[in-house]
Amino acid sequence: MTRALISVSDKTNLIAIAQVLQEMGIEIISTGGTQAYLSKNGITTISIEEVTGFPELLDGRVKTLHPKVHGGLLALRDNRNHMQALEEHQIEKIDYIIVNLYPFKETIQDPNVNLFEAIEKIDIGGPSMLRSAAKNYESVTVISDPEDYEQVISELKEHGATCLSTRKLLAQKVFAHTASYDAAIASYLSKQLSEEQTKDSIDSDTLTLTGERLHELRYGENSHQTATVYANPQAPSYSITKAEKLNGKNLSFNNYRDADAAIKILREFSDQICAVAVKHLNPCGVAIGNTIEESFTRCYESDPVSIFGGIVAFNQPITEKLANRLHQMFLDVIIAPDFEEEALEILKQKPNVRLLRLKMDDLTMEEKEVISVSGGILVQDQDLIEEEPSEWVLMTEKDVTSIQREALQFAWKVAKHVKSNAIVVTNEYQTFGIGAGQTNRVGAAKIAIEQAEQSGFDLTNMVLASDAFIPMIDTIEYAHQHQVKAIIQPGGSINDQEVIDKANEYNISMLATNVRHFRH
Repeated sequence: MTRALISVSDKTNLIAIAQVLQEMGIEIISTGGTQAYLSKNGITTISIEEVTGFPELLDGRVKTLHPKVHGGLLALRDNRNHMQALEEHQIEKIDYIIVNLYPFKETIQDPNVNLFEAIEKIDIGGPSMLRSAAKNYESVTVISDPEDYEQVISELKEHGATCLSTRKLLAQKVFAHTASYDAAIASYLSKQLSEEQTKDSIDSDTLTLTGERLHELRYGENSHQTATVYANPQAPSYSITKAEKLNGKNLSFNNYRDADAAIKILREFSDQICAVAVKHLNPCGVAIGNTIEESFTRCYESDPVSIFGGIVAFNQPITEKLANRLHQMFLDVIIAPDFEEEALEILKQKPNVRLLRLKMDDLTMEEKEVISVSGGILVQDQDLIEEEPSEWVLMTEKDVTSIQREALQFAWKVAKHVKSNAIVVTNEYQTFGIGAGQTNRVGAAKIAIEQAEQSGFDLTNMVLASDAFIPMIDTIEYAHQHQVKAIIQPGGSINDQEVIDKANEYNISMLATNVRHFRH
């Protein structure tokens, strides 16, 4: 007798494959709710209790953990001793198994779920059966994904059985699926432990990461590189992988990275109306204002050249008035928490512009940053500005004015998102110039200040932020020559006193944050 075991939480298209198994004379074993569902749809089954001789125990926690299940799955069909053992213990072979798991990942998406409820959605019997069947893929067909039903049905109808290559592929999918399932559990419990003990989960000896494939990308960073995007099922709601695409093509590899960079900048200004433009992972314009239109005007004016073909992001809904302006520009991606209906219709007139709606009402910063290196990964906390401006230390004889302090705070928030070495010059509400990714700090200062001067801004209140300490007086000298009156930097260089003395000589105010913001 050929047997199949079916026990699923996701019943999508289940009847189609069950009918084929039944038509082929394959006896179907089933459990609980799955058995009731199959019977209701005309599929004859036998209960798991009839096979094991035991009722379900412990409120259903123990159903399939039995030798008559796992023996039937694991026995090697060409091993005489295995076959004799099955016969001796009256165990029937199970050649097909259709199992998917309790919805643990879906359960923990609910912010109100408690630990007990989450624990109860950890599947034990399901993964055990899947792994047993997958280990014996030479003889057992194991299906964990409803997307594979069609392939199996086709092979059963054509050949009366599945192909070995298919069984091997299905087994590989099972082990990937159970690994991802376990990783999600480990990650969730690690987070719970961290919250209870205020212990950082990064200290764990083993790091488990999981991702679910969203789709393949056209190519990677360059056209000769293949690429795929995976989503962390436990990612916060503001994550770029959770954005709802309202228009345009799928995001490219570089779109994903730039969009992520833009979102991280917006998170710095969650209590203000902000517009951000990003190009090649660096901001080319950041501004705040009293309205979303004013914020974007200032953002655009910060660098009207670099924004071409870039990404813009907003933390307020896009209005019809703003949409009319954006429609006139060449942009790759527009991100906002929402779009007015009229605004959406205007922007959709360009079929290639990607319009993303992204939830931004809970801009927490709990995710770790994960970066791949050859042979491993690096994991670190998010770079949060935890120090209060009131804790900044005056380094110079001259104090900053209230307007300068406000401008320095704005510049400091932007500087942490610019590739090092980074220099940012701003006033209190918009960037004037950004010097990014330079191998020396005075070079970054020259780029930022030259950009500011070429844009025609009123530079009366221009301030300068440096992401790390200013090591030489050359940056101070250049800043003085170009109207900078106040500077913010971490401090901590062995040449701090020389730098301070030079700032005093030029009557420049300077604050030390004692925190640096390298970004490589």
